[in-house]
Amino acid sequence: MTSRKPVRFLDRGSPPHIATLILVTGLAALSMNIFLPSLPGMAEWFDAPYATVQLTVAGFLAVNGVLQIFIGPLSDKYGRRPVILAGVGIFVLASVGCLLARDIQTFLLFRMIQATVAVAMALSRAVVRDMYPPDQAASKMGYVTMGMAVVPMLSPALGGVLDEIFGWRASFWLLLICGAAIFALAWADLGETGTKSDNSILGQFREYPELLTSPRYWGYCLASAFSSGAFFAFLGGAPYVASNVFLLTPSQFGLWSAVPGIGYFLGNFLTGLYAARIGVNRMVLVGSAMVAVGMLVSLVLSYAGHGGPATFFGAMLFVGIGNGLVMPSASVGMLSVRPHLAGTAAGLGGTMMIGGGAALSVLAGLLLQPGRGEYPLIWLMFLTAIGGLLSIALVIRRERVLGIDGPGDTPA
Repeated sequence: MTSRKPVRFLDRGSPPHIATLILVTGLAALSMNIFLPSLPGMAEWFDAPYATVQLTVAGFLAVNGVLQIFIGPLSDKYGRRPVILAGVGIFVLASVGCLLARDIQTFLLFRMIQATVAVAMALSRAVVRDMYPPDQAASKMGYVTMGMAVVPMLSPALGGVLDEIFGWRASFWLLLICGAAIFALAWADLGETGTKSDNSILGQFREYPELLTSPRYWGYCLASAFSSGAFFAFLGGAPYVASNVFLLTPSQFGLWSAVPGIGYFLGNFLTGLYAARIGVNRMVLVGSAMVAVGMLVSLVLSYAGHGGPATFFGAMLFVGIGNGLVMPSASVGMLSVRPHLAGTAAGLGGTMMIGGGAALSVLAGLLLQPGRGEYPLIWLMFLTAIGGLLSIALVIRRERVLGIDGPGDTPA
């Protein structure tokens, strides 16, 4: 649906203000990467192998992905607002558990529970799609995620500084405080935008085949999953590369980690400017190509003997820009193939993206071994980028066969 109600800030009887969507989504981004500079220190404090501590990233992503299978049908049945509030509320309680943990097993348990914040990222897209038609939604989503990009751009640097001054728990104190504040904001401002389905929950799940039999839905989901896969592989492998290959301190790594966030900010800004004019498919195609080119340049320079932090992290600027172009437009595409299943589509698409990201994060940790340098991680990111290019190319080909003009048309 397209909401016609005027937006009134801090009035939960109206659609949410864009600032609320930015902050709710930003909480999910903050929880994903603020503590990355602390991973080596956490491994030492818990007296646990790095591969085990790295599960704080991969395991979080895996649970996040599984949850999104259920988030969509629940939000279509009960509405966006109660599901978002429940997820953020559980996240706040889990943050307390992370702070109180005294062994790695307990910490990992509560870290996995923190993944309920997945509702913020998945359903903010559905809220935007509820409020606007496809091309306009891509533009608005670009602005929302442009604001959200400030968080992952700054949070690793902030996490590195907090780690060096106060220790690794400081990042989780910040997550607790931010989570509580954003829960209060969402309670006051996040009005309902969805139309509640009359279907039972089981009935909602029975509608999955309608999405899964659509080649275009698969294409948009895979384009999103593969193109973002480079970033998720980076999350899993970059702390190891920074500390063991480039010998960077946590604060130095935090500063270099801002590079993909800067790129993501720029990419979302460009999406906000041009998506309505250029169209969803072209935005995804250009963004996927930019990710692939960035990683190809990184490979060439590294094999030519010019590797190092500047080359490795500099290439992530292209990954960030590419993801800033791909993610809003691919999201609108997957939500618009079957508009009446927008919440379900958002959850299932998020499962594919985040679940794939979790697998790539684990794979990055397994591939990076002493003596191999940064090369396995760069190759992994390059190959996922190629997968994104192939996926959107299949969507474009499918639409030509069907004779339709974009994601707003209904044929599969």
